[in-house]
Amino acid sequence: MAMVVWSSMGYERKKNPLPSFLSQHSAELSNSPNSTSPSGFSSEQSPVSSYYSEFGASLDAYSRLQQAVYWAEPDRSITKVTMSTSPAHTTFIIENLKKSYQIGEELFVTVHAKDFDNKSKRYGGDFFQAKLFWSKTKASVFGEVVDLLNGSYSVRFLLPWVGEAQVAVRLIHSSEAVQVLKRHRNADSDRVYFNGFYEGPGPNMTRLSETVMCNVKWDKNGLQHMGTGDCCCEYNDPRCGETWRCQRPKSLPCSALVYHSMGGYTNRLTNKEKMLMKQSNKVINGDKSIIKIFRFHGNKTIDVKEKCRPGLHTPVPAGFYLNDVWMSFICSTHHFTTQTTTECLKDKHIYMMGDSTMRQWFDFFVKAVPTLKQMNLYVQYQSGPLLAVDVNNNIDLHWRAHGVPLRSRKSAVANLHYISNEIDDLAGGPHTVIIFNLGPHFTTYPLDFFTHRVLRIRKAVLALLQRAPDTTVIIKTVNTGYKDIFGSDWYSLQLDKILRWAFQDVGVYILDVWQMTACHYNKENIHPGPVIIKNEIDILLSFICPE
Repeated sequence: MAMVVWSSMGYERKKNPLPSFLSQHSAELSNSPNSTSPSGFSSEQSPVSSYYSEFGASLDAYSRLQQAVYWAEPDRSITKVTMSTSPAHTTFIIENLKKSYQIGEELFVTVHAKDFDNKSKRYGGDFFQAKLFWSKTKASVFGEVVDLLNGSYSVRFLLPWVGEAQVAVRLIHSSEAVQVLKRHRNADSDRVYFNGFYEGPGPNMTRLSETVMCNVKWDKNGLQHMGTGDCCCEYNDPRCGETWRCQRPKSLPCSALVYHSMGGYTNRLTNKEKMLMKQSNKVINGDKSIIKIFRFHGNKTIDVKEKCRPGLHTPVPAGFYLNDVWMSFICSTHHFTTQTTTECLKDKHIYMMGDSTMRQWFDFFVKAVPTLKQMNLYVQYQSGPLLAVDVNNNIDLHWRAHGVPLRSRKSAVANLHYISNEIDDLAGGPHTVIIFNLGPHFTTYPLDFFTHRVLRIRKAVLALLQRAPDTTVIIKTVNTGYKDIFGSDWYSLQLDKILRWAFQDVGVYILDVWQMTACHYNKENIHPGPVIIKNEIDILLSFICPE
């Protein structure tokens, strides 16, 4: 039986049809400009044709990527909302429940999806998340979901702690809602739009200003609202090969672009699509039995002895919470105090680049290390750059946003740098730590646009590690949070898979925060709470200063 494995690292399909873009490439991409392959890559902007010569990725590599992001679709036309997966009728059972278990054993759960008429679903594609938890000990672990492609889903849990536990399952999106997300991602990218602020001298010593709409230039992805022909000013970055485009101002030249900001959101969902999306992020009813877990050979936990190093595989689960402390299964991590944090960062130049979830780490360090003083650079805090220094311990800590597209308050365009360009401009070395992430700001764009951005960063990282192989490079994965048409976890998980695919053989650290945010008891938020951030920082410092 064919099945799809779901994990924090994406969706790994056991058996896939040949990725459609391979045949499209051999046919010189002669399909319709607006068509998209089943994986979500657009036909006209096939990664093979766009990136192969520059980034050297093989056809086999792209085949693996398309298989990784493949998602099962309904096998019929959905004419009524009642045909979709119903959270109220969908249930789960614990398979072969025993009176007790030993630590380290596995537990299996089966989810049966049903529609609003209480009829069993016969196809896959629903997006479930599952966890094992026990509130009294603040313990939880992420579950691996397998889509059996017949309306049933198998969930595997590791039992990592001694005590008690219960199962929780959520329907994040029905298979029908996933198709809504996919359609709007591929053909409605300007539902999130931006503002460009133009300023320049006017007559009689006056100052002129105009505000226009801006967005990424990525042809055939629903950006036609910007206009065509000579509608726009285009800002091409020669190093990363991307183009930012703004509607042409009426009285000022294109060179007068000074500021950037988030513009707004446009919801173009149909009434039926709105109804499908309303059933997102719902708790599923099921077996509430208490799982009893006992000690095995005297061990209270499953210890991981391996020293943290680049290139380690991220398993599922990647770890678990116990008493609000994350116990990693990837490598041996440690709890850092203020003193040991300072000692770890001593003589380090730390460059953080990404979104606001990365900025949370910058804020944490400024608060946690009293000797680290933030300087006022008089910039927009949402975009940076930000700087904190500890002169006595020779620490400098930097954060800046990843560049456009960026949903931020009004920020100077000159301060918005692409990550790849920033990495290209760093010498690297044993005292340099580079940390970056990408995710929520890219959810509305086709997968090939994000792939291009990631591959350009990969190229910059490879060049950096060639000239300075003792540089520490750490990638923070995407965390859970959004559940809507503008930033769904389904979008984020596919972006996360692309990021992992691109860097799987580069020799960098991957800091998995997806599972850490998906299974914690805190209400999910794109900006995780302090408890989660502290655990993320402990892993980060364990990477920088492995024992």
